[in-house]
This record gives sequence, C-alpha cells and structure tokens, in this order.
Amino acid sequence: MNIFAAMKPDAVCKSVYDIPLDSLKEAGKTCLLLDFDNTLGPDHATAPDKYAYDFIDKIRNEGFSCCLVSNAKSGRSSKIAQMLDIPCVTYAHKPRPDGIYRALKLMETDASKAVMVGDQVFTDVIAGRLAPVYTIMVEKYSSKEIWYVVLKRPFEKLVRLIGRF
Repeated sequence: MNIFAAMKPDAVCKSVYDIPLDSLKEAGKTCLLLDFDNTLGPDHATAPDKYAYDFIDKIRNEGFSCCLVSNAKSGRSSKIAQMLDIPCVTYAHKPRPDGIYRALKLMETDASKAVMVGDQVFTDVIAGRLAPVYTIMVEKYSSKEIWYVVLKRPFEKLVRLIGRF
C-alpha cells in the first residue's frame, strides 16, 4: 500500500455518534478500536466525560465490543479504560500497526471484523489502514490540543484537501 492510500480513511464522520453502526454490522464488523484523545474526549483528559460513557453504552447496546487503542502513557489510558469498563492497549505506537494487532489479539477477533476510529490521519488512520482494518476518521472532539498535535494539523488539512476527505 502506498503512503497516500494509507492516509485516506474508509469513512469520515463528524463525530462518533455519526458512525453508521447498522451499516458496519451489515458488513460483518463486530469490534470498534477507539482512540481516546480528541475522539472520545478532550485531549489529555484524565477521565472520560458523559460523551464517552454514552457512546460506549450505545455501541454495547448495538452489540459491538470495543477496545481503547491509545498512544498515551499506560497509567492515564488504562485508568480511562477502566472507568469506561473496556479493554485497553496502551503505548500503541500509532501510526505503526503494532497496537492494532495487540488489540485484535486482546479482543480475540481479526482485522476483517474490526474498525479503527480516531481523529488523526497521521496516527489513527495510518495505523488502521496498515493493520489492515476498516478506518473511520471523526472530526476532533475539541479545538484544544497539545502543541505537537497542533503542529501536525496543517499538514493533515493539506492531505485531506488533496485526498478530498
């Protein structure tokens, strides 16, 4: 897969709540691999908010399993996952697919049944595409971001403009 193909998600949604769960089910998807920072909650939050809890409840009610797949330090992301009562892969090393592979093993599923959901092209989308799992990019949860993510966003915007997504 060339790098430009790896940067284009399979789908783009405004938020996690706009993900077409029925369509995913029809396509045989059973497991959502979820980024946390600026996907399910504010960047660098130490606890999930109502938005995250409600979404996890929604996908469980729809019959999906889920796993947090985070580049964050194990203490913070593990605590968040524990509060959400979901499994977690920390230090996922996205954009490398290693964390996705660990999540697939943890969830006892294969790539054909999984969906990676995240807000960043250069981490979540590339990792998912290289795994290869179906990828859904969501718009960032909040405008507040850590400085190194802010630096990447103009390049991401250019990639999205060229790739038309």
